Amino acid sequence: MTVLQDVHEAHGATFRSVGGRRVVDTYGRPERTHRAVRNVVGVCEFGYGVLVVTGDDRIDYVDNAVSNRVPDGDGEGCYALLLDPQGAVETDMYVYNAGERLLVFTPPQRAEPLAEEWREKTFIQDVEITVATDDFAVFGVHGPKATEKIASVLHQTGTPEAPLSFERGELGDAGVTVIRTDDLSGEESFDVVCGADDAERVFDTLVNRGLNAVPFGYRTWETLTLEAGTPLFDTEIEGALPNDLGLRTALDFEKGCYVGQEVVSRIENRGHPRTRLVGLRVDALPEAGAAVFAGDDHVGSVTRAVESPSLDASIALATVDWELPEEDLTVRVDGSEVGTTLADLPFVDGSGDSARRPRYA
Repeated sequence: MTVLQDVHEAHGATFRSVGGRRVVDTYGRPERTHRAVRNVVGVCEFGYGVLVVTGDDRIDYVDNAVSNRVPDGDGEGCYALLLDPQGAVETDMYVYNAGERLLVFTPPQRAEPLAEEWREKTFIQDVEITVATDDFAVFGVHGPKATEKIASVLHQTGTPEAPLSFERGELGDAGVTVIRTDDLSGEESFDVVCGADDAERVFDTLVNRGLNAVPFGYRTWETLTLEAGTPLFDTEIEGALPNDLGLRTALDFEKGCYVGQEVVSRIENRGHPRTRLVGLRVDALPEAGAAVFAGDDHVGSVTRAVESPSLDASIALATVDWELPEEDLTVRVDGSEVGTTLADLPFVDGSGDSARRPRYA
């Protein structure tokens, strides 16, 4: 569950479950909160699962398992995928080199199974894997003023600049790690990581000290990320081929063999995948799974749709055939086909550009 349920309730929060973990849905007025994040800065407690990987072989072990190269320098990180033999995503993750240990952030429901799977495959390697989800709190700071916000409260270090790099410092009297993240909301972004015991003080500092920030929940996170063209694990990424999503930020085509690499490389060498992830502007809001048609041909499905607070319009992400017929597109909503058009991603230009936004060779 959230580390700070009582604190969030005092801010008027309602809750929901994401990956088996209780998280804030909204503090009320999500559209107004969305605009505050787009215009200034906001703070969200994220419900990651967390693994700690130690031992002399920790870097090589994790590097051999995942789709991206694990950095060997302290203070650096990467976004990576664990694939099955058919190339489909079992989980995504962020891997951070924290000196004598790796910190691995996963979707909350994937931490325990991943730890169990990796423990079973260690054999003679010097590797120890611990589930540490309850030991940490992670707060995302997003918005065009995110860098200014962090600079106004962070002491004993500077603000990290390179994507997925981090610095260790203090917020108030709490020790924190500040990660320059990958702008999934389409705005400048950071994750602030602290011990669970320090979470209440760190959250108060992020919201109320220095430059004020609005607290926001997962409902606003979903509208922000969809406007930015960012695929999320639960709705777009799980079970998909990374090539189909244009998820090149998670792939290193030069590294050695890992499970699923042959499939990923074969599709890359073919020139393009069979399907792609696109943005749609829709005349009425569809549900996830709604069929997309070109004329009479079924050409894809909606993965996620929202009413965009920035555009005051219905927008969606959908997986569709790579080659689309020339006919007009429609989406099935409540049993009827409604008009839709392809839209360039991102839907909304912000202070950042999501590293996960689909990119194809």
